[in-house]
Amino acid sequence: MTPRFDTSLFLPTTKDEINRLGWDQPDIILFSGDAYVDHPSFGVAVIGRVLQAHGYKVAIVPQPNWRDDLRDFKKLGKPRLFFGVSPGAMDSMVNHYTAARRLRHDDAYTPGGKHGARPDYPSVVYTKILKELYPDIPVVVGGIEASLRRVSHYDYWQDQLRPSILLSAPMDMLIYGMGERSVVEIADRLNNGERIEDITDVPQTAYLVSQPDIKENEIVLNSYEECAREKRKQSENFKTVEIESNRMQGHRIWQQSGSQWVCINPMYPPMTSDEIDASFDLPYTRYPHPRYKNKVIPAYDMIRHSVNMHRGCFGGCAFCTISAHQGKFIASRSKESILCEVKQVTQMDDFKGYISDLGGPSANMYNMGGYDKKICEKCIRPSCLHPNVCPNLNNNHSALLDIYKSVDSLPGIKKSFVGSGVRYDLAMAPNRSADINEVNRKYIENLISCHVSGRLKVAPEHTSDVVLNVMRKPSFELFKQFKRVFDSVNHRNNLNQQLIPYFISSHPGCREVDMAELAVITKGLDFHLEQVQDFTPTPMTLATEIYYSGIHPYTGERLYTARTETEKKKQREFFFWYKPEAKREIVDTLRHLHRPDLITALYPGGVSRDGYTGASDTKRLYYGSRRNNPDKHDKRQNFNHKSNHKSK
Repeated sequence: MTPRFDTSLFLPTTKDEINRLGWDQPDIILFSGDAYVDHPSFGVAVIGRVLQAHGYKVAIVPQPNWRDDLRDFKKLGKPRLFFGVSPGAMDSMVNHYTAARRLRHDDAYTPGGKHGARPDYPSVVYTKILKELYPDIPVVVGGIEASLRRVSHYDYWQDQLRPSILLSAPMDMLIYGMGERSVVEIADRLNNGERIEDITDVPQTAYLVSQPDIKENEIVLNSYEECAREKRKQSENFKTVEIESNRMQGHRIWQQSGSQWVCINPMYPPMTSDEIDASFDLPYTRYPHPRYKNKVIPAYDMIRHSVNMHRGCFGGCAFCTISAHQGKFIASRSKESILCEVKQVTQMDDFKGYISDLGGPSANMYNMGGYDKKICEKCIRPSCLHPNVCPNLNNNHSALLDIYKSVDSLPGIKKSFVGSGVRYDLAMAPNRSADINEVNRKYIENLISCHVSGRLKVAPEHTSDVVLNVMRKPSFELFKQFKRVFDSVNHRNNLNQQLIPYFISSHPGCREVDMAELAVITKGLDFHLEQVQDFTPTPMTLATEIYYSGIHPYTGERLYTARTETEKKKQREFFFWYKPEAKREIVDTLRHLHRPDLITALYPGGVSRDGYTGASDTKRLYYGSRRNNPDKHDKRQNFNHKSNHKSK
């Protein structure tokens, strides 16, 4: 029987499957907001396999029904040690709602892409149900949803500041970040007879107490109540938490909320190659559980023939949650472990010879870090790339070139692609070594000529240096340089590949005029943008804290942010300047901004009151409203991007 259909090769999900294994009782039962896919890209499968490898009997209840008589929460009975709750690989609110807070109609982590298989905030909903049914059994919650809500945080969907999720869900312990090491230590200590309330020193965990035991050198944040009264206090908290999340050796953090205190233990040091290999080398079948009977699970469909090579990201982008969850230090798998997984992929019954992605959170950070680790141990920078590339960063891409070559030489491999986003600023950053600069030049050429599946994804995110600085991204001029290299390599190799840039509108610091100039600049580069989105505030990111407070946590500067649907719509429209239905509104906006130069740049043929005509009509429409005030008209004519920002 193929592994795809052999239930004995999966962790059990029903009482019958448990009975066939001869178990009296599972040690641990994991509840997940996702479908159960036995693949190392799905968190609950990883946690289950890691616990299994340490000798524990683990069962999984995927996407339990929380609306009926709760039979899914009762069907496996009590675990011997604890319940584990994972909301899923993606934050439930981002999964459920658009940036405009409109309900999505699909869910990529559910069979058939069907919406409605998980509640909003499953960490809260599942935990409350389990505690009502089994008040004496510990509940341990992990995953991205809990990880990003471990302290007071702004919730965009409720539009209010919320206390730590520990105050909302009656869990016994929260695990933040990548949870393999924490969950095994908790299981071992419970198995050895310790009580869950006495386990207070496990790294990457958080819990509630009524009487804090705050020691010297531990950090006390502003209380939730202080943050709710004064937004600047919340801004200060964010800066502290981000710095501590990016330390190799952090401090314990405390925050009061009412009569209770949240205690957050510091992170583990970054995983060694042996440790991360141990997680990826477990006996995953790499298939969805047979219970789904070949239903398509879109998220699995995207990654089933991909291989993740590392964890962590040192980019520190203002809108991204990766460093808050995985940390900024890179934990890389060994070459042997990666090749072993690629060989597994070649044995899958639906494999056609193409690896869809050799990547990671960022595709090209594999095996990278500081030359001098002692400097890294002291560093509190949230980004190794912004505002400039750290001189201690070794950005040698030779290990990636070696992996690509070795994978492509394996039997059964026709071609390997890089589907994850590439940090071109990292590959193009000058190194102190001329040899490494040459290696990196070869990497870029090899990537473009051999590992692009028709389209290469990169994320300049914006064109305005002011906005990019808030985003912690490099100047758009660097993207232009990369595009020239991309076009040159394509031309030399007779390829017809596309460069697909990602952009964000309504990001903190971005105004309508910045989006207008983005439209003009990208038009000049012959882009009709596809991969675009409105900024969505998610907990524990710099951009979200600015959105909520209006204050940059590191500078204390007040920053404009588009907040109303009208403001956001006006910014978003500039992505689609080329659509006929967008022209009229865009011209009206640019006229209001006193930027006839941008109207002419976008629509050289002009736009009339009732459609599209010559440039002279555009001048008449704009200038007609200024004739009674020629002095004001003359001043507006001379506005440029730089002076416009100064006027703000």
